[in-house]
Amino acid sequence: MDQNLYRKCLVILSMMAMIGTSMAAYAGTPWRTASATFYGDETGSATMGGACGYGNMWDSGYGVATTALSTALFNDGYACGQCFQIRCVSSPNCYYGSPATVVTATNICPPNYGQASNNGGWCNPPQVHFDLAKPAFMKIANWKAGIIPLSYRRVACKRIGGIRFKFEGNGYWLLVYVMNVGGPGDIKTMAVKGSRTGWINMSHNWGASYQAFSSLYGQSLSFRLTSYTTRQTIYAYNAAPASWSAGKTYQSKANFS
Repeated sequence: MDQNLYRKCLVILSMMAMIGTSMAAYAGTPWRTASATFYGDETGSATMGGACGYGNMWDSGYGVATTALSTALFNDGYACGQCFQIRCVSSPNCYYGSPATVVTATNICPPNYGQASNNGGWCNPPQVHFDLAKPAFMKIANWKAGIIPLSYRRVACKRIGGIRFKFEGNGYWLLVYVMNVGGPGDIKTMAVKGSRTGWINMSHNWGASYQAFSSLYGQSLSFRLTSYTTRQTIYAYNAAPASWSAGKTYQSKANFS
């Protein structure tokens, strides 16, 4: 075979493989066991904010179908945005038929080493525990139970529209909160590109936030995102206009499936 033709074939095959990988939908995980409590009241007001940095959950698109995770699941914030299907099991407080609901990880349930892991220290390592928003808890069990055994699995996050980027920082430091992530729901690495720069790798700040120490004002911004779970990479080109400013949120057209 002609060498030039051979090289062209390799390029085409490589591009097809990359496209196939980027388009593969997240399949989730098998069912596992855990426990669950709840915090806050029926309004979910106590769940606003949280360690992931999403702020107002209604504005971020998550509502009150949310959960805080024990450190065994939170994974230093890389679990932010992941979606879990949960159901109450093996308890008289479970609703009839053990209905399932889906929640998004938006917060951390910190350890309480002053209490035993089976008596108040539910989120102590290595416990796998969900501290649900009360409205989410009430979808699967009687809230008077306090704590219930749980069956859970990771599922693909179904989001409307593209990934959202909330900007904070200043002229030399860009801090971006990443929200509305579909598919696996999580981010491992991220890079930003100004209209007058190359790709600049961003570091993980905390939760769902990533930062770049660079002057990017007056430039339209694009982002490269890689999922923590699937390692798939997508590009959100021109996600923010050249007139972007801190405190505003911008929605792209790109998302994971």
